[in-house]
Amino acid sequence: MVVLILADGDASTRVQLDGAWPDWDAGLDFVIAADGGARLAEGLGVAIDLWVGDGDSLGEEALLDLAERGIAIERSRADKDASDTELAVEAALARGAEAIVIVGAIGGPRIDHALANIALIARPDLLGRVSILDARSRIAAIGSAGSGQSIAHRSLNGAVGDLVSLLAFDDQVSGVTTVGLEYALTREPLELGSSRGLSNVIESEGAAVSIEGGRLLVVESPARL
Repeated sequence: MVVLILADGDASTRVQLDGAWPDWDAGLDFVIAADGGARLAEGLGVAIDLWVGDGDSLGEEALLDLAERGIAIERSRADKDASDTELAVEAALARGAEAIVIVGAIGGPRIDHALANIALIARPDLLGRVSILDARSRIAAIGSAGSGQSIAHRSLNGAVGDLVSLLAFDDQVSGVTTVGLEYALTREPLELGSSRGLSNVIESEGAAVSIEGGRLLVVESPARL
């Protein structure tokens, strides 16, 4: 099951998303709006199945309109311990989501919310299952138990010439190996805070990255920005 989450940040237009990531919405089964993210649905041409949040961003009138249209509502208290986006992710998992795409997760007036959303996708139980998407970037996190127990892998499905940045999300990410990138890595470490993994380039189809330990953010950016 593939779930799309509409978060309440800046969102690219449908035309921009289609141009940057063709078929980005292929196979979507369910759409969840996180509070004010409901405002993104019409512009993206998607229908909301579920709304979650405390309602402080969307407002009572718009929330009533959603209810009158038959959209399921899961309202939380305002003094909660999770962001609306995190609540939406939990709602997706409760419904059996195997993959989650979040739009509207970065940008907007609150950089703290953007950083929290990036940290969210690196949560151990979400590694490799959630991606953040806009017309400028596609962000995912992969992770491995380390010590050769398992190798985490991500295919890079962008076009030749697209940029790929690899950023450590733990003190050290071990065994980083790339395929089909201009600047190759073979079982090499990346350190937290290091910019070594910035601005690699896809040079062939079938590009991919794998790691043997730690958590790694994978940021893809279209060359045609």
